[in-house]
This record gives sequence, structure tokens and C-alpha cells, in this order.
Amino acid sequence: MRCPFCSTDDDRVVDSRTIGEGNVIRRRRECVTCGKRFTTYERTEVVPRQVIKKDSSRETFSREKILGGLMRACEKRNINIEQMENIVSRVEGQVFEEHDTEVSTSLIGEKVSEALRDVDHVAYVRFASVYRDFKDVEEFLQEVLALAHAGGKAPQPGGASPAARIDQDSSPPTRGGLADGFGVQSETTDTRRGGRGW
Repeated sequence: MRCPFCSTDDDRVVDSRTIGEGNVIRRRRECVTCGKRFTTYERTEVVPRQVIKKDSSRETFSREKILGGLMRACEKRNINIEQMENIVSRVEGQVFEEHDTEVSTSLIGEKVSEALRDVDHVAYVRFASVYRDFKDVEEFLQEVLALAHAGGKAPQPGGASPAARIDQDSSPPTRGGLADGFGVQSETTDTRRGGRGW
């Protein structure tokens, strides 16, 4: 595998593990020439799925777009890149198993949101605020209160409830495509630079 730092193809694998539903292998590699490390992913090649966007246009499913949206939603939260990658792999597996050709962005957004809800409530509300297209602050607050009244599933850092942390943590992210289109592209991610976003 060619090193993204020095472009030589002499490297060794220092760690391998499966992620998500077991259909992806993550390999941590070290370049023998420059000594820097990078991550590659191996996954089964399948027929790409088309994503139907809100304006009825279509694009190829992109896991990198989902990961980018998760990284924005999880900013400053106690969630590491491996947890986010696991969510992406889980959603990707569900999409390819349940849909032969096309899938809507709203359905993908719902699957990502459900997976994120079990990991971190604040990140969940951030993501949901965009993919559900909240019109005003009232809709945003209703979602937070509903989450708090449900008793909560995800642990909250510092022991605070979602509602108590809203002022400092859960302001809605900017729209930059957080839940508007998805697909399978590059197989190499430099995790030293925080991974690739949308």
C-alpha cells in the first residue's frame, strides 16, 4: 500500500481488526521508509446503491459523507473515530442488505440517528436537528425534552442530563450536508489528521 506521506509502497501491518458487522477489516500500517502510520480498510466490492436526495436527485452512496456528518455532530464529545466508524459500517451494512438499488436520505438519516442515540445524546440531537430539518428552536427543544423524559440510554459525561447540558453542548450544527447524501469511495484514511469528512 502506498504511503500517503512519502509515497513509497514499503509498509508493514501493525494491527488488524474487523469493524461494524464484520464486513470490513481495518488495518493499521506503518511505513518502513518514513516511519509514519496510516489506516486502510478492506471491504467486499458490491454493486453501489443510489441515494435519493430531498430534491429527488440521485447520487452514489458515500460512507465518507456519513462519517463527515458524524464528526461534525460529535465535535467536542467523548466519542472516538473508531466508534464513529462502527456506526458508519453498521448503517452501510443495513443499507446494502435491505435495499438492492436505491435508498432515501431520510431513511439513512434515521438509521444513523438511531445508532448515534445509543452512543451520545448530545451528538444525536445535533445530527437529528439537521436531518429532520428543524424549523425553529421550539422543535429543537421538543426533541431534547423528549429525550430527557425517555429516561436516557446513553451515558452523559459528568453525569448531567441532556437538557442540563444543552446550553454548552447541543447547539445545532451548520447545514454543510450533514445528512443530505451518502456513498462508497476512498479506502484510505489518515487518522492522524482526524479522518476525512464530507
